[in-house]
Amino acid sequence: MSFLKSTRRLFLYELVRGFALTFSYMFRPKVTLNYPYEKGPLSPRFRGEHALRRYPNGEERCIACKLCEAICPAQAITIEAEPRDDNSRRTTRYDIDMTKCIYCGLCQEACPVDAIVEGPNFEYATETHEELLYNKDKLLANGDRWEAEIAANLAADAPYR
Repeated sequence: MSFLKSTRRLFLYELVRGFALTFSYMFRPKVTLNYPYEKGPLSPRFRGEHALRRYPNGEERCIACKLCEAICPAQAITIEAEPRDDNSRRTTRYDIDMTKCIYCGLCQEACPVDAIVEGPNFEYATETHEELLYNKDKLLANGDRWEAEIAANLAADAPYR
C-alpha cells in the first residue's frame, strides 16, 4: 500500500470530504418548500385533474365527436350524445373514471375544440372510489374553476402544438 493511501485511510479522507460538502451547503439558501402553504412551479404541459371547458358565452365546447373516447387507451371515458333542435350534437353524458385514467393526455390532443383538458390541479385525493367517477357536471365545474389557468397554459403551449 502506498504512502498516500495510508495517509488517506489514517485521516479518514472520505469522511472529512463528506463533512466539508455538508458544511458548504449550510450557508446556501434553503430549497425546501413548506408544501401545503408553498407550491413549486408547474409546467404548462402538466396533466392533472380533467375538466370540460365552455365558450366565453357559457355554452359547453364539447360537440360529442367522441374522439377522446375512441383514443383513450384505458377506456376511461364514456360519452352519450343526442341531437339538438339546431341540428348540432351535444353530450348528454360525459363520464371519466379517474381510477382508470393513465393521464396520457391523448384525450386532450384528440379534441378538435379543446373541450376536454387536463388542468393544473394535482390535489384531488379522495376517500372513496365513487368520488373519482367524474360526471359531466363535475367536469364542467372543474373547467369553470380552473378556466383562467387552463387558458393561460394552452396559450403558453400553443407555439409547440
